[in-house]
Amino acid sequence: MVIFENPNYETVKALIFAAGLGTRLLEHTKNKPKAMVNLAGKPLIHHAIEYLKSFGITDITINVFHFADQIISDLHEHHFFDIDIHISDERNQLLDTGGGLKKASTFLKGNEPILIYNVDVISNLDLNVLLKYHQEQKALATLVVRSRQTSRYLMFDQNLQLAGWKNFSNDETRISRPESFANAQPFAFSGIQIVQPELLEMITEEGKFPIMDLYLRLAKSQTIEAFIDNSDLWMDLGKPEELMTAEILYSKKK
Repeated sequence: MVIFENPNYETVKALIFAAGLGTRLLEHTKNKPKAMVNLAGKPLIHHAIEYLKSFGITDITINVFHFADQIISDLHEHHFFDIDIHISDERNQLLDTGGGLKKASTFLKGNEPILIYNVDVISNLDLNVLLKYHQEQKALATLVVRSRQTSRYLMFDQNLQLAGWKNFSNDETRISRPESFANAQPFAFSGIQIVQPELLEMITEEGKFPIMDLYLRLAKSQTIEAFIDNSDLWMDLGKPEELMTAEILYSKKK
């Protein structure tokens, strides 16, 4: 399966967020990074790279921090999966997702859209469909969301434009579009997103900051769009019980 052809670019670039400490998976991450935690006999970073490669993506940046040497050594051992893989090294300072994107921008600049993927997510979302939607909406950023139970939600208006953020457990809110926030509908972010390269030039935040801070600021004047994902496989593997559920799921596929 290959990303569909477009006259404006050959493919998309990708960024895998793999620098997190994996504190929720502490029993698995005492001596290894989250990206090297095994699922069905291979590390999560392998699942992520192979998923992106299956859509023809051959230019991938990976940010690293926690036990970074293990990830880098593994990539060398596997000959960087015979594609262009760049390392955005955050060992001097863990930068969170927004700061991580800014630091990685050295490798991401160009004309191609940028697919951003959390290493602890597994999905069978068709990236062709996502990319086509992103282009049709002429969005600066398209955030893949799902209707699922959580406490913190992104709020989108009737046109699926980002209007703000709300924590339903304590009513904390952050509003980007006051005129549409009251009637906005909540969706849970899935850890998958695609952005235009122009967004890199709009990052004015410094140091360590979450990427949602950037989106909530830009949503006041830019198109930050939701893509509602109804695919039959999506899991966040950030907790031991979720990892165990995924293991069972993969064992049934054999």
